[in-house]
Amino acid sequence: MPWVALLLAAGGVAVLSALLMVLYMGSLVTSPKPMSLSGAHVVVTGGSSGIGKSIAVECFKQGAFITLLARNESRLVEAKKEIEKYAVNDKQVVQCISVDVSKDCASVERVIKQAQDKLGPVDMLVNCAGTSVTGKFEELGISNFEELMSVNYLGSVYPARAVITTMKERRMGRIVFVSSQAGQVGLFGFTAYSATKFALRGLAEALQMEVKPYNVYITVAYPPDTDTPGFAEENKTKLLETRLISESSPVCKPEHVAKIIIKDSIQGKFSSSVGTDGHMLNVLTSGMSPMSSLAEALETVLCMGVFRIIGQYYIASFDSIVRRCMIQKEKSEKTD
Repeated sequence: MPWVALLLAAGGVAVLSALLMVLYMGSLVTSPKPMSLSGAHVVVTGGSSGIGKSIAVECFKQGAFITLLARNESRLVEAKKEIEKYAVNDKQVVQCISVDVSKDCASVERVIKQAQDKLGPVDMLVNCAGTSVTGKFEELGISNFEELMSVNYLGSVYPARAVITTMKERRMGRIVFVSSQAGQVGLFGFTAYSATKFALRGLAEALQMEVKPYNVYITVAYPPDTDTPGFAEENKTKLLETRLISESSPVCKPEHVAKIIIKDSIQGKFSSSVGTDGHMLNVLTSGMSPMSSLAEALETVLCMGVFRIIGQYYIASFDSIVRRCMIQKEKSEKTD
C-alpha cells in the first residue's frame, strides 16, 4: 500500500539522518590522552577494604603512589601492608590517613593537603567510600536517608572539592565516582541507597562540563553486586524481594571490578560498566551523558531500541517477583 511505502521511506530517512547526526557529533568528540599511573599520586577513599582496596592494589601494580583514606585505622594499616606487597619499584609509597570523609569538608581538605605535602599533587582521586541499607521506604528511618546521603554523596563531594582546584591549575587529573547499577535503575528496597548513587551521576555530568576544558576527566563507575565486606553486611538484612532480584546477576570479584574501573578512568571514559548487563544499562541510561568515542555514540543509537525491549523484560520480571512475595506474605498473614 502507498502509505506503507511512505512510512518505510520516512523511517529510512529518519534513521539515515540520525546516523549522519551521530557521525557529525562523534567528530566533535575529543578523546583524552591516556593517563600513565607510573609515579602518579592516587588517593582512594574507602580504601581499607572492598573495591577501594582492590583499586589501590591495581594502581600500585602500575607504579602509582597511594594515599588511603578511611575511618578504621587498624584496617587501614592492614590494607597498607597488603598493598605494599605489589610494589613494582622501591620508590613507591603507600600512606594511610584515618578520616571520615562524610562529616566535615574542612577535615577532608586538611588530610588531602597533608597527603599532597608528602606525595605531591593528586593525579587521580577515586571516591569509593560508601555504605548501604535496604528496607521498605516507609519502614526506613529518616536517619537512614540522611546517613546514606552524607556518606555516599557528600563523602564524594568533599574529597573532589579538595583536589579540583589544583587539577585545573595543572591542566590534568582524573576523578572517579563509584556509583552502582542501583544508581542506574531503582530497585525494590533501595529507596535510600539508589537516590544517593543517582545523585553521583548528576554531580559527575555537571562537573565534567566544568573541568573538561582544563584536561580533567570524570568517570562514573557502575559496578554490580561485588563480593566485599560491605555486600556481606548488606545481605544480613536484605529483604527477600531485593535478594531475589539481585540473584538475576552474578556477584563479581572486587579485583575484576577494580581493573575495569582503572582501565576506563585512565582512558578518560565517562561511564564505566562491568559485564554484559552493565554494558546494556550504560547504553539504556546514557541520556545526555558525555560521549567518549564515535563508536559509543553509534552503539547508543543502533542498540537503544533492542536494549529497551530487553530492559522492559527485566523490569517485568522484577515486578513479578514483588507481586509474588506480596501475595505469599498476605497468605501467610491470613494463615497466622
